[in-house]
Amino acid sequence: MSSQMIAYIVAFILYLSLMIFVGFRYMKNNKSSGDFFLGGRKVGPWMTALSAEASDMSGWLLMGLPGLAYLGGMKEALWTAIGLTIGTYLNWLIVAKPLRKCTISFGDSITIPEFLTNRFHDKTHILSTISVIFNLLFFTIYVSSGFVACAKLFNSVFGLPYYAGLVIGLIVILLYTILGGYLAVCATDFVQGTLMFIALIVAGVVMLVVLGGPSQAMEKVSLFGAKALNGEFGDAMKNGFAKNQNYGVLSIISALAWGLGYFGMPHILVRFMGLRSNSEVKTSRRIATVWIVIAFFGSLVVGSFGSAYLYEKGITLWTANSVSMAETVFSASIIKMFPSFIAGICLCAILAAAMSTADSQLLVASSAFSRDLYKGLFKKNASEKEILKVSRITVFVIAAIAFIIALDQNSSIFGLVSYAWAGFGATFGPLIILALFWRGTTNKGAIAGLISGGLTVVIWNKLHGGIFDVYELLPAFVICLLVTIIVSLFDKNKNPEMLAEFDKFKALKD
Repeated sequence: MSSQMIAYIVAFILYLSLMIFVGFRYMKNNKSSGDFFLGGRKVGPWMTALSAEASDMSGWLLMGLPGLAYLGGMKEALWTAIGLTIGTYLNWLIVAKPLRKCTISFGDSITIPEFLTNRFHDKTHILSTISVIFNLLFFTIYVSSGFVACAKLFNSVFGLPYYAGLVIGLIVILLYTILGGYLAVCATDFVQGTLMFIALIVAGVVMLVVLGGPSQAMEKVSLFGAKALNGEFGDAMKNGFAKNQNYGVLSIISALAWGLGYFGMPHILVRFMGLRSNSEVKTSRRIATVWIVIAFFGSLVVGSFGSAYLYEKGITLWTANSVSMAETVFSASIIKMFPSFIAGICLCAILAAAMSTADSQLLVASSAFSRDLYKGLFKKNASEKEILKVSRITVFVIAAIAFIIALDQNSSIFGLVSYAWAGFGATFGPLIILALFWRGTTNKGAIAGLISGGLTVVIWNKLHGGIFDVYELLPAFVICLLVTIIVSLFDKNKNPEMLAEFDKFKALKD
């Protein structure tokens, strides 16, 4: 075993040990399901902000987005980053404070399905059941993207078989999520978010310096792009660069539409709910916005200039017909850029990105099932201890299914995240906004909107050509919003108790 490999192993073992230690450290703080799922609403602004953004970005930030930029240049990746930045800011500005206040007002709700049930007085539990089903479906797909990121990382760094990397990622994420709950997830996300941030900035700066500055870097990237368009690197590279040269209005709209997804992301929304005080929302918003702007800049620099940087090192990332290897541009650059141990620490940022999202999503999905289905529908007198037990079992089951999905070695991190992101944004986004700001929204309207939004995502994703090339999030979001409003307007059975509760919530001071 080489000294380089030993240094990598030491760095990874130190990092993984720290994450597992945090899980054990916070295990004793879980005295109730409220503590396990929401940290007792006692999390401060810095941890909330960095946890929200780390759980938001996942392996997508360090592998999916750079891979997209590497394969086809800056256009699609840049417009996607702009849409997400705008969405992040607006979500903190518009949703964070009202959601925290509203979830407390309506039955001290701990999960999004529970909040929707309480907000719309859903006595039939149809709304919560459908919410949980969509939660489990899209979270399972999302979690699988994290496992794919882990597998690709261990394969590119250690030369481990893809499946061995999957198993390692599965075991570590399960350990500290099942043990520590929300506080452990937030604490580890804080560390992981910081590590991701530093690694991207350092890698981007070093890359620009090595390439001779921004202007020379742009020239070298253009040269690489010309070679790609000539088919020198294979069909995948050629098609990727050709797509970006023909990037039109519909493509820009699709990329910007990513920002709509934030309004419906349960693993981000629960961060708002767990914040210690509404007065700290502004601080968290500023921290989160600065983090995401700088992190996106680093990610785009690494992805777009990484093509020229690695080409000068004699490395190109492609296969004849697959973009899969392009998503290792960050790890390949780091290995060439730094001494072994420092490179190992930076590479842990990829693991951090994958873990910070997977743990959050597993926790939110398990809470939705255990509280909203198991207790809400099947066993109403379930004890806190029993709910925690069911939650931990649910985490394991979801992770197992996500593991099976991730077994496909040609899986694209960007593709998996894109589908799950659209699913959450289109099903829950419009409902969250209407639940917080329109008193006329009814239970029937919410159910109709939820179903129409989810089905539109699934169907639209299967269609191609013309208008169907628009990212499915946008049409599904609009359809969910319109259907919810129309059905609510025609619903004659306005619940006076629900309307009175909403008016009381709106009258509350921050």
